[in-house]
Amino acid sequence: MRKISENRCYGGIQGVYSHQSEACGVEMTFAVYLPPQAEQGPVPVLWYLSGLTCTHENAMTKGGFQCHAARHGVAIVFPDTSPRGDGVADDEAYDLGIGAGFYLNATQGPWEPHFRMYDYVLEELRGLVQESFPVTDRHGITGHSMGGHGALTIALRNPSRYQSLSAFSPIVNPSQSDWGRKQFSAYLGDDEATWAQHDASILLGESGWHGDILIDQGTDDQFIDLLRPQAFAEAASLRRQPTVLRLQKGYDHSYFFVATFAGDHVKWHADRLKAERP
Repeated sequence: MRKISENRCYGGIQGVYSHQSEACGVEMTFAVYLPPQAEQGPVPVLWYLSGLTCTHENAMTKGGFQCHAARHGVAIVFPDTSPRGDGVADDEAYDLGIGAGFYLNATQGPWEPHFRMYDYVLEELRGLVQESFPVTDRHGITGHSMGGHGALTIALRNPSRYQSLSAFSPIVNPSQSDWGRKQFSAYLGDDEATWAQHDASILLGESGWHGDILIDQGTDDQFIDLLRPQAFAEAASLRRQPTVLRLQKGYDHSYFFVATFAGDHVKWHADRLKAERP
């Protein structure tokens, strides 16, 4: 692991690092915020997965998470959204290829060699973070838009790995949305049966979640028809899954929306990550 930068922030350290990824086959960059409490001992971890076109930097600089993480004593990890570099397949569209990894393992060419963000987030980067930073094995996960899709699907498929779950304006029903069908077809092929494991509404209906879920969605979100929050709400109702789905009047899809409710989400995770183990 190579240190790119470290800056003092709200009494803690905001760092940016890179490493050679075996999962993605290229050098990957990520950011970690360590709150001041980490100087006294290991702290729990909140993962933030970003949306289309983003890197590790967008939420790190625009989300305002650090002040809340410092208050509650939680580390935050900001991964990249896709592999990058020479030899990595790309597309002219902003919603496919670099910056649009969709947190899955591609099985189709030309994407398969590098686009393995599911393994990267779930296994490789988690292992590196656990090994390199003063953190506990208590992990929560959240994300925005495509990253909200990633947070929900990764946690729902791996409930033993995460103790808390939330999302900001997530893509919750990608198998029935243009933000999903296009990418799944490219990355996974045309057999729609393989898409279900990457659709949060389907996963929730099939398996549920061991805790409660927080989702914030702006009512003026310009992409709300692509996000399909109604599908997740219906799945939660049918499953009788404890879910707090807040429709925030007047908010759009931007980081102004994310920053407004970042504090609520960090506290949500901190309360659950610090709860006594059952």
